[in-house]
Amino acid sequence: MSDLATAPPAPLSGAPDADVLGKVLDELPPGASGARVWAQLGRSGLVESAYREGVVSRARAGVLPDRLGALLAAVDARFSVGATLSTCVQLATVVPILATGTGPAERALARVVAGSATAALAATDAGTGSDLTALATEVSLGDDEVVVTGTKRWITNATTAEYFLVLARHRPGRHFTSFTWVLVPAAAPGVAVGPADSELFDGSGVGHVEFDGVRLSREHVVGRPGRALASFARHIGTERLAGALWAVALCRRVLEDTLNRLSARPHGDATLWDLSGVRQRFAACLVQVRQLRALVDQFGERIATAYDTSAAALLKAAVGSTVDRVLAECAQLQGAEGFATGGAQRLRAQAAIFGIGGGTTEVVLSAVADDAVSVLAELDVAPWPTAA
Repeated sequence: MSDLATAPPAPLSGAPDADVLGKVLDELPPGASGARVWAQLGRSGLVESAYREGVVSRARAGVLPDRLGALLAAVDARFSVGATLSTCVQLATVVPILATGTGPAERALARVVAGSATAALAATDAGTGSDLTALATEVSLGDDEVVVTGTKRWITNATTAEYFLVLARHRPGRHFTSFTWVLVPAAAPGVAVGPADSELFDGSGVGHVEFDGVRLSREHVVGRPGRALASFARHIGTERLAGALWAVALCRRVLEDTLNRLSARPHGDATLWDLSGVRQRFAACLVQVRQLRALVDQFGERIATAYDTSAAALLKAAVGSTVDRVLAECAQLQGAEGFATGGAQRLRAQAAIFGIGGGTTEVVLSAVADDAVSVLAELDVAPWPTAA
């Protein structure tokens, strides 16, 4: 893609500070697509820096939550929701799963991490939503060849990806061992991509993908056949952590903007910010975001290093309710200004993705309920300390 073929900035070494990160991203225009943002991050070494000991050589070491959060906050502050979504999915899920493969997956991983290509996570089938065990996309596994057939819907990065990491079933049934990852080049015969019919998520490349008997060599299988859902469950927790880090940054940004607007808008002899009811509604949002931040701080390392699915579900459920509440309140408090182009009302509509992508709030609440005994045990009050 021509928009990726630009002179690379100097690679960074070590953990970038906020000034360096900002300088790298400020080289792009505010309307840059997710693909351009990803290219800039990769060429600068920022993608690689988000992982422990380097994702290419130590794939299973996991993300570094602080760096992941800093990257997503910096992208969110400068670019569209769609561009941040594009970045988030690749950082948290695509790259770690690609890193479990060999051959074509290894080569694709090197290009994606370097920013010279983008990749899409093609998990969601037409009509199945979060019920991945019901997906109909199939892969026929031969000794030397695989054949992929099916349809994927609402795929982030679909229209810009050079690679699709496809979740497909290799045998009938809902058992978790019936599914396999396949790396499908976008240019392979039988692959057809179209944009999604939506005015939201500019820059995300969201679209639908058809795989019509796509034939590939057996080495395009990523990881062991039958381990795809286990791998997905392991890494979807990281995506949920990334979503929470992004949600905190997004809510903080919108709350700060709302506070500035309220403080500048006259009301009687004072401003809207001086109204008690307004202040209380705003303060309730602050409490919710602070609670979410506390959960991120508590669970971040557990999710990143131990792949704690229970903690990830708790975090994901908190994200959905927090973002919905905070952005709804901010949009209301901004009044008619919220309906301006690119205003709080449009942002609120796009932010509904936090309660849907990576598992709906209802689905993850069910997962939390399944682990209720363990969750309650962690709430137990510590015993009174005995005297020395």
